[in-house]
Amino acid sequence: MTTSSQLAFSLHDGNLDVGGAVLLSGVPSNVTLSSFEFDKSCCDAPPHLLDQATAAAGRGAFLGFTAPDATDRAPCRLGQLLNRKFLSVFRFKTWWSTMRAGERGRDVQPETQWLLLDAPELGPGGCVFVLPLVQGSFRSAIFPTYGAGDEDDGVVLCAESGSPAVTGSDFRRIAYVHAGTDPYVVMREAYLAARVHLGTFKLIEEKALPPIAERFGWCTWDAFYLTVDPVGVWQGVSEFADAGVPARFIVIDDGWQSVNRDDDPAHADARGLVLGGDQMTARLHRFDECERFRRYREGDLLRSPPEVFYDKTLPKTIVRKACEIEGIVKAKKKAGLQGGAIDLSGFDDKLQLLQGELEQLLAKSAHALDNLREGGSGDNGGDVGLKAFLKDMRQKFPGLDDVYVWQALCGAWGGVRPGATSLDTVIEPARLSPGLAGTMEDLAVDRIVEGGIGLVQPHHAGKLYDAMHSYLSGAGITGVKVDVFNTLEYLCADHGGRVELAKAYYAGLSDSIAANFSGTGIIASMQQCNDFFFLGTRQVSMARAGDDFWFDDPNGDPMGVYWLQGVHMVNCSYNSLWMGQFVRPDWDMFQSDHVCAAFHAASRAVSGSPIYVSDSLGGHDFALLKTLVFPDGTLPLCLHYALPTRDCLFKNPLFDQETVLKMWNLNKFGGVIGAFNCQGAGWDPVERRIRGYAHFYKAMSGTIQPSDVEWGQREDTAAMANAAEYAVYKHHSGELVLMTRESDPINFSLQPSSYEIFTFAPVMLLAGGGKFAPVGVVDMINCGGTVVDVEGHGDVRVRVKGAGRLMVYSSVRPVRSVVDGCEVEFEWGDGGKLEVSVAWKQDKEGVSDVVFCY
Repeated sequence: MTTSSQLAFSLHDGNLDVGGAVLLSGVPSNVTLSSFEFDKSCCDAPPHLLDQATAAAGRGAFLGFTAPDATDRAPCRLGQLLNRKFLSVFRFKTWWSTMRAGERGRDVQPETQWLLLDAPELGPGGCVFVLPLVQGSFRSAIFPTYGAGDEDDGVVLCAESGSPAVTGSDFRRIAYVHAGTDPYVVMREAYLAARVHLGTFKLIEEKALPPIAERFGWCTWDAFYLTVDPVGVWQGVSEFADAGVPARFIVIDDGWQSVNRDDDPAHADARGLVLGGDQMTARLHRFDECERFRRYREGDLLRSPPEVFYDKTLPKTIVRKACEIEGIVKAKKKAGLQGGAIDLSGFDDKLQLLQGELEQLLAKSAHALDNLREGGSGDNGGDVGLKAFLKDMRQKFPGLDDVYVWQALCGAWGGVRPGATSLDTVIEPARLSPGLAGTMEDLAVDRIVEGGIGLVQPHHAGKLYDAMHSYLSGAGITGVKVDVFNTLEYLCADHGGRVELAKAYYAGLSDSIAANFSGTGIIASMQQCNDFFFLGTRQVSMARAGDDFWFDDPNGDPMGVYWLQGVHMVNCSYNSLWMGQFVRPDWDMFQSDHVCAAFHAASRAVSGSPIYVSDSLGGHDFALLKTLVFPDGTLPLCLHYALPTRDCLFKNPLFDQETVLKMWNLNKFGGVIGAFNCQGAGWDPVERRIRGYAHFYKAMSGTIQPSDVEWGQREDTAAMANAAEYAVYKHHSGELVLMTRESDPINFSLQPSSYEIFTFAPVMLLAGGGKFAPVGVVDMINCGGTVVDVEGHGDVRVRVKGAGRLMVYSSVRPVRSVVDGCEVEFEWGDGGKLEVSVAWKQDKEGVSDVVFCY
């Protein structure tokens, strides 16, 4: 048994404190504090993690409570939080979380998943992390005090099982607190403590990443929505390949499955599904692909590629027509709500006309392959369906490494249709837990509640996933994007509660991923709730860090095309603080021709995430994409995942009118800071939605300095914190400046929805007394990520990947420069900016050897 030798926290006289800092006052007598301990002999964590947890044990403790009676939902007031800055993450939808900063208990939002309390009393960087946990069959979250008046700043810890049949009263290990003077280390140590205590998940360092983590890809969603088909997918991949920005992976999103509604014929695919929302009451009626993909025959598109016969404007035309119909439906509903003798027949006539036009467009799309065969393709034997399509795709595009497909956790949005398969399935009504009452209204939630879910019973969960995934793997699919994780909590009342139902499903999913997709072939999405991370990440190593990329506001705010993009970045960066402990954060797709595409591209460049887009056919900015992606489809990837800088941790970069979002990351030979003006939107707790704040959408100023880069968060970059000097390159202006740790910060100003990227390269001394620093190929946004190796102090050899302008800082003019053994011209100017051109050499995987001779 391992115990802490000294308990950093204390609970006395109604106060919870640590190191002289009072964290909570007015703590009730039933709240408990106990030392952190774990049994090494029962823990499956690697020895080095056990040693680290043991070393940090004295800085943590269990926080909990006892309830007066056994219950399935136990809210307990922890005390009052006053005049102490905090950062938190809370669920604003069932499946999505975002940040919230404040100073009092009343600023806490429902379904808060953790609190980081500013504690300067502990020293510079002092902070305390409060982490709700899972205990037995209960999970927990933090809430504000309800019904106590606006002046009450109490916070509540709530334990819930999700089932009236599962009750308890002892919750003394339902949360964990941890203290220290480095917020990033404090959070890492806290999740390590949870890892060794619970034994139900693995940290990211214990798992391999999927190959897509380091590659460029394309997702079909915004290009087709639910009308995705083989011809359109082929056309999209062709466009990227032809432009020299090859997609190394694709995600065939929702729309490829065999689904139907309860009133559809039992074995026929639902017709007319186009927009997201149409499919949310539909259920799987078979585990293979829908008819559009089943009709594909081997060789179809090899013999006659899409450019011969395909109208690539058709998918967008179909989507626009469906959007037009959706607009009329909404207008009719609004008119009907006004009451009175309003004649709605005009709406009906218009809908009938538009629906007929949509059906004609869908028929035209469906006949694309038929028309191809009439031209002579025919049925020449061979494979059919998804397997044939992927076989042909890989022959045509040999660089396409991975193909993922979409699925919901329960199979489809509406689960599995009872009686359609051999699995034990029943339609379960969806019941929302009381804690979700404070979250945002959501179409997906409404539709799921409307239709319920065809739930494969927990004892068959493993069979469900293996049936789906073994078929997909055999067809050539290498992974799945799994959505709608948190619907399980809607269905758990009769299945042992949310924890037990989740364990059954996540065990089946993990086993299937290990058996069918090399153990790594999964992206988790719509999963931003703590019980998923504590129970579902033994196998999952990549998951979405933010809500969907929304190219405009679905509620109609014309400025949403701009402010929603800043919301996306803030969601992803702050969620990465905790999700990055379990998984590699995935920043989601974006569209390269969006009005804010460069804003998104810059954030992806420094995110450490895989980069993929959801461009429509013909809708690309390849010049922008080439600043992100190498010609072989790989990325100049940062070593870490992007996180907010320390001076942003207790601020609100969305609507405090003073904070620019700054994110740090690390490269092999330097660091990078991305600065983004995200002001102009945020969570409204009264309206319970994220909305625009137009008066905050304005220019912002900020500062940058070398200490903003958290060099010490990795052992292999820690020494760079001690550099005497840094060369700092500004991506937009192209300016190169020098600064030391004692220099005045660099001041900058950013317009709304704009950014700057600052690359920091430690300066090294040359044998002759000069100074040198490798900046990288500056045609790439993360230019520091292009530097592969640096060696020498007389002549300096720099190996870089990419094509374009290699920039280094050199205080003295070199005698000559040599690229791959050939002397080349160089430019050396005032301020020490030294540049040479490098070309992409396919036989060397794009790497050039550059020597500067002094």
